[in-house]
Amino acid sequence: MERVRDVAELPKAHLHLHFTGSMRPDTVLELADKHGVRLPDALTDALTSGEPPRLRATDERGWFRFQRLYDAARSCLRTPEDIQRLVREAAQEDVRDGSGWLEIQVDPTSYAPRLGGLIPTLEVILDAVESASRDTGLGMRVLLAANRMKHPLDARTLARLAVRYADRGVIGFGLSNDERRGMARDFDRAFHIAREGGLLSAPHGGELTGPSSVRDCLDDLAANRIGHGVRAAEDPALLARLAERGVTCEVCPASNVALGVYDKPGDVPLRTFYDAGVPVALGADDPLLFGSRLAAQYEIARHHHGFTDAELAELARQSVRASAAPEETKATLLSGVDDWLATPTGLTRAGVSTG
Repeated sequence: MERVRDVAELPKAHLHLHFTGSMRPDTVLELADKHGVRLPDALTDALTSGEPPRLRATDERGWFRFQRLYDAARSCLRTPEDIQRLVREAAQEDVRDGSGWLEIQVDPTSYAPRLGGLIPTLEVILDAVESASRDTGLGMRVLLAANRMKHPLDARTLARLAVRYADRGVIGFGLSNDERRGMARDFDRAFHIAREGGLLSAPHGGELTGPSSVRDCLDDLAANRIGHGVRAAEDPALLARLAERGVTCEVCPASNVALGVYDKPGDVPLRTFYDAGVPVALGADDPLLFGSRLAAQYEIARHHHGFTDAELAELARQSVRASAAPEETKATLLSGVDDWLATPTGLTRAGVSTG
């Protein structure tokens, strides 16, 4: 059997990880017990068995079920200490998977009722990120995301808050939840506020709906990056446009299969994007519900799409280049990618055989 390099040793950036969805299963169970939260049986069974729940969100009923499980997990986060634990453990998991930079995505309005309001919540999150980054050595920043299911005026409030805290670790502004609701153009003013404040534009699009959703993110929200974006593969002209503009798509293969966007890992159009020259940053999305973290996405690229180690290294480079990391951090990570590729197969960088 051919030896290959360990993808967990490959330096990379993680640009698509949701806040609650980053939790460890044991943490959710422990916090639920601590706070007396009754979790849905489907979620408890999944967390105790290690098997992700069966979720197919390509229709509204399926998306509602996914959102219900996500909301149940989120309800376990009730104190600043819970937030600190979540962020610390997310950082530890990313370091274990070879990430040198993490941009964690959160809508603080979802946690505000239990943490004293919107501003106190964001400050708790940013303090937790600063502490976890210091303790683990992982570069971390925050991307605030508005909810498509809420009024665009709420998104404007969040965009102003994001700009206000740009010097405290907020680097971007996103738009999440069911893209079949809430047209991108309805949120254009919020994204304008964020861009004027120097933040990245990184809305979700092209996951549950087709290429038009990606075009809307480009035309109406001036996206620098697109969360998912995989349905752009259905429109070669759109792929060419993404490549020409250098817009990175945050592709989450395990998530795409778990939610029924594609039937199996090999159907995710990762190779199509790569061959078209569209920058890709692999992401884990919601490991809590989908059962796999960052390094596993690179394994999917290797085993289901035939990516060589050199191509995996280029995916890692693309993730770093698309990040909001300081130039010095990017240079360090890119140098680490070169070192990984120069390491003989079957060896870790410490020189210990892996095969």
